[in-house]
Amino acid sequence: MNTFILKNCFGLLLLLNITTVGKAQDGRKLETLFKRLEKTHQFSGNVLVAENGKVVYRGSLGYADFKSRLPNQANIAFPIASMSKTLTATAILQLAEQGKLSVNEPVSHYLAGFPYHEVTVRHLLSHTSGLPPYNAFFKPILAKEPGRIITNADFLPAAIANKPALIYQPGSNGNYDNVNYLVLALIIEKVSGQLYPDYIQEHILTPAGMVHTRFMALSAQFNTDTLQHYAFPHLFPGMFDELPIRANTIPYIRDYWRTFAVTGFGDYISTVDDILFYDQALYDNRLLKPQTLKQSFEPVRLNNGKPHPQLFGLGWEIEPDSSGGKVVYHSGVATGLSSVIIRNIAQHQTVILFDNCHYNAHETGDLAMKLLGGKPVPLPKYSAARSYGIALQKHGAIAAKALLQRFKKDTANYQLSEGEMNQLGYDFIGADNTYRLPERDLYPQALETLKLNTELFPSSWNAFDSYGEVLLKAGQPDKAANMYQRSIQLNPNNQAGKKALEMIRNQKTVNGKH
Repeated sequence: MNTFILKNCFGLLLLLNITTVGKAQDGRKLETLFKRLEKTHQFSGNVLVAENGKVVYRGSLGYADFKSRLPNQANIAFPIASMSKTLTATAILQLAEQGKLSVNEPVSHYLAGFPYHEVTVRHLLSHTSGLPPYNAFFKPILAKEPGRIITNADFLPAAIANKPALIYQPGSNGNYDNVNYLVLALIIEKVSGQLYPDYIQEHILTPAGMVHTRFMALSAQFNTDTLQHYAFPHLFPGMFDELPIRANTIPYIRDYWRTFAVTGFGDYISTVDDILFYDQALYDNRLLKPQTLKQSFEPVRLNNGKPHPQLFGLGWEIEPDSSGGKVVYHSGVATGLSSVIIRNIAQHQTVILFDNCHYNAHETGDLAMKLLGGKPVPLPKYSAARSYGIALQKHGAIAAKALLQRFKKDTANYQLSEGEMNQLGYDFIGADNTYRLPERDLYPQALETLKLNTELFPSSWNAFDSYGEVLLKAGQPDKAANMYQRSIQLNPNNQAGKKALEMIRNQKTVNGKH
C-alpha cells in the first residue's frame, strides 16, 4: 500500500476523531450549562446550538404550561416575537433584488400619501426613521372609538390625518421601534400584491423548509387558551412568587393586543429546528444573494457618518465584539417570553433559543456561544434575593434572614444583588405595576426587605432612598425623612431625595399650623 496515502488516511481519521470528541465535549458543557440555568430558575424553553449546520446541542427544559406541568419538548412551537422582523426584512430585500423596490427610495414612493417624505425604506429597516411609536398614530381614533380594533389598514389613513411629529430627523439617530416594521409589512403587500403572511409563506418559509412555522398575530397569541404543542408565555408577578402565571390570563395584556391587532414585527411561532432551517437557507443563499446579506450585516451609517448607536444593519444587529468572528443576531421580547438567534457568520456557528418565562434569552444565548467558542463561562448561581423573598413570605422575617445569612456565605451557588433586593422590596407592594395586576400591598415584607438592604449595602444611597420611599408610602414620614437624609449624605446629587425630604418637612409644617 502507498504509505503516503496510509499516513494521510490515518491523519484524516485522527482529525475526524478529535473533531467528533471536541463537539461531544461542547455538547456536554452546553447541557451542563442549561440544566444549571433551569435549576437556578433562569431558563425555561428550547435551545439548539449548531456548527456548520450540524446540531451540537439540543435541549428542552422547563414547562410549556406551568399550571398543567406540560414539559417543553423539541417539537413545541414558541412565539419568536421580534425575531419575526428578520423575516420581514428578508422579504423587503428579496423585493429589492427583484427590482420591485429600492431601499433608498422614500416610503411615499410605495405608499401614496405617506406624510413623511424624508423617510426611506432603508430608514425603516435600520430603525433610523424617527417615526413615533404606532400608538401615537391611533390615539385620536381610540379617543373617539374606545372599542375599536386597530389593524395595519388603519395606519396610513391615521398617519395622513394626524401626522404626529417625528422624534428626530430621519437618519440622524437610531431607536428600535415596532412601527418601522408595521410600515414595511404594508410595503410588502403593496409591492408584491400579496398579503403579508402569504408572501412570507411562499417566498421564505416554504423555500427554507420551515413546515412548523406559521403566522399568528400577537392579538391571537395573547388571546388563545387551547393551542396544542405550544409554549405559552409566562411571567412572575413578583420575585417572591414561586410559580409564574400565563401572560394570557392577565386582562390588561389580552385587552391591549386585542385592540392593537397590528402585524409585521412579531407575528410568527416556530420551533428551534425550523429556525435552523432558516439559518441554513441564509447560509446557502436560497433566500438572498451573498452581496445582499453582506449589506444587511453591516451597521448603517447615520447622516453624520457615524455607525448606528445600536449597530443595526438592514434587519439584523451586529455584535460589537468581533474577536471571535463576526456575529449578527436578532432578539425578540414580548410579555412573558424572549427569543434570540445568534449567528457567528465567520465560524458558521448558530445559537437559537426560546424562553417562555424569562427576558434574558440574548444573554443566555451569548453564554452558549462563548462555550461553543471555547471560552470559559461561570456556573450560573441562584438569586439570594428571590430565595429570601419566598422564605420571607412563607416563613417570616427571622427564618428568612437566617437563610439569607447562609446564602451570603455560599458564594459558589448564590449571588446577592443590591438591585434584586431593591426590586424585591418594590414587588411586595406592587410598585411599577406595568401589567396592572391587583396590588398586594405587602408593606411589612417590603419594609423588612428594604431595611435589610440598607444593612447589607450601607454605602448605597439608593438603598436608603428606596427604603425612605416605601416608609413614606407606609405612613411613616419621620423614619422616611431619616432615610432620605442618609441617602443625601451618601449622594449629595440625589435631587429626588431632596424633593421628597422637602415635601415631608413642608407637610409637617402645615400639620403643625393646624
